Amino acid sequence: MKFVHLHVHSHYSLLDGLTKIDEMVEFAKADGSPAVALTDHGVMYGAIDFFQKCKKAGIKPIIGVEAYMAPGSRHNKISRDDEKKNYHIVLLAKDNVG
Repeated sequence: MKFVHLHVHSHYSLLDGLTKIDEMVEFAKADGSPAVALTDHGVMYGAIDFFQKCKKAGIKPIIGVEAYMAPGSRHNKISRDDEKKNYHIVLLAKDNVG
């Protein structure tokens, strides 16, 4: 069984990713990977382009996002001390439902 990358950032992950989607798909295909995931930080701008290019290359696209988890409400201002309690979580879509 081939290794599948499930946590990959593209250039849409500002200050966190550099890879362009074309390069990511080309690398996965050259490596013989059956699938690859796109999990940009807090955004899904590249999901459609990624999906279409993976399909064209014969690679299974796994759509995801690296989301932020924070205590309390998004409406509350937090102090620097509270920022240490923030976490990231990688969410991957299994199918069209979730």
